[in-house]
Amino acid sequence: MAAAVLVCDWGSTSLRAWTLDAAGKVVAQQRFPLGVNRLAPGEAARRFDDEVRPALGAEALPALLCGAIGSNVGWRTAPYIDCPTALDDIARSLFAVRDDVWIAPGLRCEGLGGACDVLRGEETKALGWLALNPGDRSGRRLVCQPGTHSKWLVIEDGRIVRFLSAFTGELFAVLSEHSILRNDGDASDPEAFEAGLAAAGDGDALLNRLYTARSRVAGGGAASGSTASYLSGLLIGAEVAATPRLLGLEGDPVRLLGDKPACDRYALALGLRGVAARHADGEAAVLAGLTAIARLRGLL
Repeated sequence: MAAAVLVCDWGSTSLRAWTLDAAGKVVAQQRFPLGVNRLAPGEAARRFDDEVRPALGAEALPALLCGAIGSNVGWRTAPYIDCPTALDDIARSLFAVRDDVWIAPGLRCEGLGGACDVLRGEETKALGWLALNPGDRSGRRLVCQPGTHSKWLVIEDGRIVRFLSAFTGELFAVLSEHSILRNDGDASDPEAFEAGLAAAGDGDALLNRLYTARSRVAGGGAASGSTASYLSGLLIGAEVAATPRLLGLEGDPVRLLGDKPACDRYALALGLRGVAARHADGEAAVLAGLTAIARLRGLL
């Protein structure tokens, strides 16, 4: 099979790349530790040409990228487009950084308190999941993508109409590394995790509830080694309790897109609230999204 295009999901922590033949079949694939957060300003283009292209034999191929690489800390800033948005809107709005390299635009919508909310990459993953599941294209779907900045997307009849972001993963990292709650980050204690979920309540008064991660150890006799698991449960529990309600979709079933370990934690939190949740593989979804955009743009 001869490769026709190089597609990449280039996020804040890593880069996943595939070459596809003219029929959209994978020819080669590789993951690189080249997350945008690890790159110096102006470094993305050089690393892409010197490392990514040669590793997949893609030096002469057109390339389509999505994710944080299109942000103001990436290669070049790809403009945001406004919701509602479908795959064809994204394909029409690709941003050319060179004659042979395009970046998918980010999405923007009205968030909380009149401020805007933004995302990059999650739109390709969510709409790619729909491309893989035609039966879900009609009606309304609530999709959650856990991560450093978790995203909750409302999709109606195949178009992303609104979303909300949550600072959950990054807040966990900051508190675990730079606060009185600092710990080894091993969030593998299921009992402490569930205790954190219970302590999250309805997601309100989070600043007050966070202090229980300190007081349960200092005054309650809990093992300090359980702090990471408890903190993880508390933050995920608060997110799961509050976000669907803020979207006006409390109780709606949720599709979880991403790595299974992270999605399993969200599924447990949702299940304890009586909400049905199902997992779909995030890597397959983003690849399907990139493939669909490449076809719509005539790269395949």
